[in-house]
Amino acid sequence: MSSFINVVGHKNIIQYISSAVTSGKISHAYILNGDRGSGKKLMAKLFAMSLQCQNRKEDGDPCGQCQSCKQAVHGNQPDIIYVTHEKPNSISVDDIRTQVNNDIVIKPYGSPYKVYIIPEADLMTEQAQNALLKTVEEPPEYAVIMLLTENARALLPTVCSRCVMLRLRNTKDQLVKKYLMEQLLVPDYKADVCVAFAQGSIGKAVMLANSEHFNEIKEDVVHLMREINDMQTEQLVEAVKRCMTYKVELNDYLDMIAVWFRDVLIYKATRNVDRVIFADQLRYIKERASRSSYEGIENILDALEKAKSRLDANVNLELTMDLLLQAIKEN
Repeated sequence: MSSFINVVGHKNIIQYISSAVTSGKISHAYILNGDRGSGKKLMAKLFAMSLQCQNRKEDGDPCGQCQSCKQAVHGNQPDIIYVTHEKPNSISVDDIRTQVNNDIVIKPYGSPYKVYIIPEADLMTEQAQNALLKTVEEPPEYAVIMLLTENARALLPTVCSRCVMLRLRNTKDQLVKKYLMEQLLVPDYKADVCVAFAQGSIGKAVMLANSEHFNEIKEDVVHLMREINDMQTEQLVEAVKRCMTYKVELNDYLDMIAVWFRDVLIYKATRNVDRVIFADQLRYIKERASRSSYEGIENILDALEKAKSRLDANVNLELTMDLLLQAIKEN
């Protein structure tokens, strides 16, 4: 994607960037803060492309055709630098010194700006942030630094105070669904499930729509929810073992169960089938709604939250899932 025109949502931020670029009022540092999959990297890339574009459009959109834009699309524009880090959970002071501080004194190769994009900037250690702060306080006039974060509160107040904050809000569900159906040709019912999980994140929605593993989890959850009330003890044990094969995606598995019981609760309270996400399983949603009381459904949703808390606390996985499935069966 090489144009703001194709971005779903974030109109206010796009308008801000367009105004800044066309007026030439560029800050030396920005924080793009938003949830995972909200489009931070895409927005930073387009912002950088627009700054460096050799034939920029009147509205500030990059042309997508000049040498700089083509290089940026392929990730080899020499004056757009992506800061990387070897350690998975932290950006060290050496990473910042080597890739930013020591490099920023070198003038751009052939562009008006030298843009530094730091993904996962909230992983910077305090020492790394202090090292960056010295550069942010007195940057060369051609330098632009973009910090991409999921949690801007992890940054030092002194860093935040010297940056322009751009908050990427969740995209409206109807826009996400429209994009999935029109651009990716995702069927209506599948788009609804992806949208429910994405919670306003277009990136996550696209990832889920293209994930065969996600479909596998969905089918497993649907089968379990349809059959669990008739399962005997040995079948429940097998179901627990099956759940444990999704160790990495277990939160997605639990979220899928939560969406199922959200459907049950909505149907039970409103009889409105239009709001049901698992529309292709309506018969079973109705059966569960008639079988479970409001209190029972609340108990199940509470059990789901407890299961997530236990997983975060590294409580025994098999025990956690066994307690959850028992709660679902009993309520």
